[in-house]
Amino acid sequence: SRFLVLASGPLGLLTHPQRNAEVLAITEWFSRCLLSAHRFIVPAIIYYELRRELLRANKTFGVSRLDAFASRMPGRYLPLTDEALRLAADLWAAARQQGRPTADAKDLDIDVILAAQALSFGPAPSDVVIATSNAKHLSQFITAKNWSEILP
Repeated sequence: SRFLVLASGPLGLLTHPQRNAEVLAITEWFSRCLLSAHRFIVPAIIYYELRRELLRANKTFGVSRLDAFASRMPGRYLPLTDEALRLAADLWAAARQQGRPTADAKDLDIDVILAAQALSFGPAPSDVVIATSNAKHLSQFITAKNWSEILP
């Protein structure tokens, strides 16, 4: 089994209150992945990114769905550690030194923090995939795939 680390796109869809075609598709994919013994991880930085936007937009039902989803994932909510933040700083600096920044220099750069969380939480990096809606920036640090391309 692999660890599938949820980026904001997939987590936002999985907790979205409207049941449109994309939400139904990712919900089915999520269920099939669970049946295949994949383990899902909700990183603190992604929880923060989604929750802050839902709060800003006064989407209280969305906040409660996000909170419920995270609380139903015992052992799968990944706190943000000092180790991950140190690694994120290293990745951020290295990407800029190589001329491959992932965000504006003044941005917090959540992609780098997400990659660092995924790289530092325990399993071998080869057992970890970030499930995302946009793998471009993340894939320079860790395996990242569009969620729909990850086979259950």
